[in-house]
Amino acid sequence: MFRTRLISGIVLVAIALAVIITGGAVLAAVLLVISLIGMNELYRALKVEDQRVSPLALVGYLGCAAFYLLVFLNLNAYTVTVALAVLICVMAVYVFTYPRYQTDQVTGAFFGFFYVAVMLSCIYELRAMEHGIWLVWLIFLASWGSDTCAYCVGMLIGKHKMTPKLSPKKSVEGAIGGVAGAALLGGIYAWAIVGRLNAQPVQLVLSFAIICAVGALISMVGDLAASAIKRNHDIKDYGKLIPGHGGILDRFDSVIFVAPVIYYLALAFV
Repeated sequence: MFRTRLISGIVLVAIALAVIITGGAVLAAVLLVISLIGMNELYRALKVEDQRVSPLALVGYLGCAAFYLLVFLNLNAYTVTVALAVLICVMAVYVFTYPRYQTDQVTGAFFGFFYVAVMLSCIYELRAMEHGIWLVWLIFLASWGSDTCAYCVGMLIGKHKMTPKLSPKKSVEGAIGGVAGAALLGGIYAWAIVGRLNAQPVQLVLSFAIICAVGALISMVGDLAASAIKRNHDIKDYGKLIPGHGGILDRFDSVIFVAPVIYYLALAFV
């Protein structure tokens, strides 16, 4: 299992490197596909759809495609309109097919659109910014980097359980190690690229360390939130797409939460 997980992780990182460095239409298209798969995994968990695409899920998928098209065309002023349209259409399906769907399925349809598609789109938004090719990696340092650091520290010295009923393997020591590790990675990364951003070294190192530390804290919330949804619906993994990791949401659960936070922190600090 460890070997499979390691190989899958290496392949995933390699794909992420290639796609994000390329940026533009390639990045937008890949994020769209990831979002659609992630929404499908969540919709199945929340019983919004089963074997066939339901009208509720279809509204979410179409809304996701429209949202990414507007983001790619830099028509961000209209993305709120898409979100409102998705909500209205979801409620219309609820009304005109009543009593086919329960309220939690209806709210789940809109939640899946916002939680997966809208929040993941911040990766593209950050990459499209000035110096975005350098800033976008903060998302992954804060999420995947902190996750790795937390795992290592937790395995070595973890004794106090953080959320025993939700995720018994996570420890307070691991959480602290994850935040500290992310801050350290952010500082090292800033020092390595300071010449690329034409910034003051000390200021950039401090900014990146703070951004990654805050991102690491949010990363834990994203990870635990995804675990809570799985436990509420009695499933082990969201899918089987990535060997050793599970589905898209199993691997991107923390990235989904971290992406918008890092995006706005980068706007504020950098």
